[in-house]
Amino acid sequence: MSFMSEFKEFAMRGNVVDLAVGVIIGAAFGKIVDSLVKDIVMPVVGVLVGGVDFRHLYVNLGSQTYETMEAAEKAGAPLVKYGQFINTTIDFIIIAFAIFIAVKAINKLKRTTPPPPEAPAPEPEEVKLLREIRDSLKRG
Repeated sequence: MSFMSEFKEFAMRGNVVDLAVGVIIGAAFGKIVDSLVKDIVMPVVGVLVGGVDFRHLYVNLGSQTYETMEAAEKAGAPLVKYGQFINTTIDFIIIAFAIFIAVKAINKLKRTTPPPPEAPAPEPEEVKLLREIRDSLKRG
């Protein structure tokens, strides 16, 4: 089997195609959640905790002081951007919750396999005896 035919067989398997679709949808979903966190959730959380914008929270490890995080970044100062970490953690929690809800809904929609049909009940002895009597009368 040639290299190209092996690769074609591998690439066309159902699992690989499903994985590719999942990755593409996951990337798009990630952008939606990122926007949800940055544009909707974090401003509300910021207002609730006194007007703090988490994206701009950082600790400067250098000796100079800077007015903004952007200025410190441009200067190449060593920074601990804990505000970004908070945003990323909230992203993760929202994504995990959304995936949990989606999986739960999908599991509900999955068809459950019907139970196997029950074996017929054994014939009562009286019915067997009556059949034997009938058959013997027919014979003669």
